[in-house]
Order: sequence, then structure tokens, then C-alpha cells
Amino acid sequence: MTKRPQNPAIPRDTSAVSSLDLSKRDLTLDLARVFCVLLVVVIHLLFIGVGRDEAGELVISRPLEEQPWFAAATWIGQIMPLFFVVGGFASITAWRSNVRRGGTAADYVKTRVLRLAQPSLPLFLFYVVVIGGATLLAIAPELVRTVVVGAGAPLWFIAAYTLVQALVPVMVRLHTRAPKATLAVLLAGVIVVDAARFASGIPQIGYLNMVFVWLLVQQIGFWYADGWFARRTWWQLVLIMVACYAAIAPLVAAGIHSPDMLTNLNPPTLPLVLLGLAQACALRLLRPALAKLMSTHAARAVVFVVGSRLMTIYLWHLPVIIILAGVALLIPGASPEPATAGWWWSRILVYLLVLGVLFALSLVVGRYEQPIEAGSTPPIAIVALAAALTFIAPFLVIEYFLDLWLAILGAVTFSLAILLLGRWPLRWGGTVSPVHERAAKPAPATGAKEPATA
Repeated sequence: MTKRPQNPAIPRDTSAVSSLDLSKRDLTLDLARVFCVLLVVVIHLLFIGVGRDEAGELVISRPLEEQPWFAAATWIGQIMPLFFVVGGFASITAWRSNVRRGGTAADYVKTRVLRLAQPSLPLFLFYVVVIGGATLLAIAPELVRTVVVGAGAPLWFIAAYTLVQALVPVMVRLHTRAPKATLAVLLAGVIVVDAARFASGIPQIGYLNMVFVWLLVQQIGFWYADGWFARRTWWQLVLIMVACYAAIAPLVAAGIHSPDMLTNLNPPTLPLVLLGLAQACALRLLRPALAKLMSTHAARAVVFVVGSRLMTIYLWHLPVIIILAGVALLIPGASPEPATAGWWWSRILVYLLVLGVLFALSLVVGRYEQPIEAGSTPPIAIVALAAALTFIAPFLVIEYFLDLWLAILGAVTFSLAILLLGRWPLRWGGTVSPVHERAAKPAPATGAKEPATA
């Protein structure tokens, strides 16, 4: 193995951004990722109803969940498995590109963890200030707790995605060596954990499926990237979709799993795997139509504008929705009674307003979505520690719900993770990846530029 030169002066590598080749990029996957996040915003917007009862007291309701068709709609509307499928495609593609450029597992995980930790830190700092201020002022403690618990709901994704991204180097290696066996082992793990959870009555056992369920769904994305779904005929894809939904039905009918696919999210369960496989088939079936759509400048512009702000939209949409709901209460006629016809129709305008506020907010916090290449890659043990620090606070939020102490913990652990990954002097054991080595080289004397790396 060639020893890497110990170069303490490593400039930021911008080649990956500057050389983005859209001709080799499947834009339908970018569209799918944007669709998933925007649909999450819609669902949460319809989940939150803020009004007053007959006594004038503030009441928070869940209008969407109260609809008789809600559980059935979640069989289509629960699209987070699709996000992990698309993430799997992106992950194996990025990993292979990383390897071609001479990067290591530590290089890959460092970048992925930073892309989760950096945008999350401002949100946790925001919660520390807001929850801490409300606590000090003793503002309606029960109401504040209800609002904070709801606002922290999406944070589960940070824990789950950090986990699967940190394991991408291992899972790609397993996928390359034994793809079918890897799927079989993960599926067996999902089933065993589900069985142990329901047999014991201990729901905490189910959190082991954060490993098995989401890694398995991510593996489906690996298979998608390798062309397995592309090699299936349309009727085979339809048959797989029907089989997936047919397999979910008896699990629900027997009372093993909830008919509400949102309830099956945390802890994750077997139906999410089946949904992920069905959604991967649907994505492939829709690919010709989506590709045609993405050939238009308008669609590309929308996907670019939204896609470059996805983490900001996902992390901040609930606080924005809650704040706007509070402001609407102060404006006469701006807050219709939840679940009325006027309230449903007003959601269209409110949705556009939420997106507008998020766009403006992204101008402030959106810069944290791009990792800062500030130094060498730390030793793999330090990268693993940073990943664990990024995982722990969001995971605890899943179990204990967001409060002031978890907000403080998140602010501390995310700060430590970013510091560990952002600057790591070479004399402390860091390494320079070949990607950084090339970026550090001076331009050739002839004035010709080196080929850009993808």
C-alpha cells in the first residue's frame, strides 16, 4: 500500500461540484427524492390543526389522522421507504466513485456524516433557545411540551440515515460478494426482531430493526443501481408490487402490524420493507414518464431549487408550520376551524407560504447543507465516533421525545461531531486522500487543467 504524503496544507476540493455531469445522472431519482420530502411537508401540514374550543382555550388536533380513510391512504402515502431506496442508489454510486478516486471508507463516511450533522446543528441550537426560553418564562408548560414533541418527530430520520450511511462501505462489500445472502440475512433479522417484539410485548426490542429494516431497504437501492429492476418486464414489476401489498394484508388482518403505515415507522417493521420493494417497482415503471418530465427546463429548475435545500426543508418545515399556525391565530379570520371545508382549502395557500418561508430560511441556514472540506480525514475510529455522536441524540428523541435536555445534548454532540470531522491535523493521525492530493497539486505549467473528477 502506498503511503500518503503528509501534506498539512489541503485546500478545499471543489472538483466534485464543478464537474457534475447531468448527462450521466439519473434525474428521475432526484425528482423522487424531492417528491418524498415535499409530500412529507404536505402530510405534516394536514396533521396539525390549531384552533380554540368553546371556552377560548387553545386546542391542537390532528385532522388528517381523524379521517376514516387515513389508514388506507398511508399504504400509498408512507413514502419514507422510497427515500431510503433512492438513498441506497445514491450511496452505492457515490461509494464507487469514491473508490475510483482512491478514497477510503473514512473519507466516504466523513462526508456523509457532515451532510447530516451540519444542517442539524442550527436546528438543535434553535430548540435550545426556544424551549429554554419558554421554560424560564413558564409559558403554558403542557402546551409547549405538546408542540415540542410534535416538532421533534422528524428527527428520527437523522438517526436512521446516519446509521445506514455509516455502514455503506460494509454493506456494499457484502452486496458485491453475496447480494442474495445479504438480503436473506437482513430479512431474517427483520422477521426475528418483529417476532421477539410482539411476543415479548417489549416495544423497545423493535428498535433493533432500525438496523435490519433500513439496511434492507437501502440494499434494494443497491439492486436498483445495478439494473435488477431495469431488467424486469413491466408485468413482472406489477406482479412484485401486488405480491408486496398482498403480503402486508394478512399481517395487518392478524393484528400483528398496524394498518396505519405511519405507526409502523418507529420502531420500523416488516411492512416498510415490503412498501420499499413495491415503491422501487413503481419508480421503475414510472421512469419513462418521469424522464420525459425531467427533460424539461422547468422541472429541472424546480428539482434543483428544492433539491439543493432538501435538508433545510425536511428539518425546519415543522417549526415553520407551527410558527405560522400561531401567527394565524393572531389575525382575524386567518385560522379556520380545523377539519372544516375552509380549513382544508386554506392548506393550499398555507403550503405555498410554508415553502416560501423555508426558501427564505435556506438563504441563512442552507449553507450548512454542504460539508466543509477543512482538513484531512481523521482515523476511522474518530469518524466512527463522530457518526455515533450524530446518531445518539436523534435516537433518544425517538424513545423519549424532544425536550430541553435532549435539545442541549443534540447541540453538544452535533458540535463535537462537526469539530472532529471538520479539522483533523495530520500530526494527530489524519490521512490525505488521493482526492485531496490532486486538489493540492499546482496547475501544470502549460496552463492545461487536469481532468475533473466526477
